[in-house]
Amino acid sequence: MEFQDVVRRRRMVRKFTDEPVSDESIQRIMRNAVRGPSAGFSQGQGFLVLRGEPLKRLAEMFEWWGGEEAKTAPVVVIPFSSKQVYLDRYAQPDKAWAGLTEERWPVPYWDIDTGMAALLILQTAVDEGLGAVFFGTDKETWPELRAAFGVPDTYVPIGMIAIGHSAEEGVSEGASPLRRKRKVFDEVVHWGQWT
Repeated sequence: MEFQDVVRRRRMVRKFTDEPVSDESIQRIMRNAVRGPSAGFSQGQGFLVLRGEPLKRLAEMFEWWGGEEAKTAPVVVIPFSSKQVYLDRYAQPDKAWAGLTEERWPVPYWDIDTGMAALLILQTAVDEGLGAVFFGTDKETWPELRAAFGVPDTYVPIGMIAIGHSAEEGVSEGASPLRRKRKVFDEVVHWGQWT
């Protein structure tokens, strides 16, 4: 698929068929995820890929912000970010900002880089002919999530991505694009000066 087609076709899919996702597709999706940008090549992301019984446990444990229908997806990927990995990397002597504390970071690049990896997951799913939806998690459940799946405390889930074969055509019923129009290009892209 051409890259522009991937970008145009990418949307949040909330209903999935019961058709399994091939191991080859999941491997390709995750290999692309780890190729995302990483400040200082810190590589402070981690990904928990759940299928089968572990996914059933997840679905039973937590309310899904992606909706009940997203629970039918045969795969869920949870991207995690680790601030500590970035702080440790930037304490190394080869970095111009050696000793950079969290307060001196202009924005949390650990979350930004993990968000970019999540977009690569969404785009690769489209390229594989699959559907996917990114949804948030309840912060109060993070300790339980970590404990249930053996995730170190230094890793924070930035959300969850349900992946599968789409059971719907077009935009999901009730999705925001049905209630709102995309902003006009010139409203959001500013050339040379904002106003």
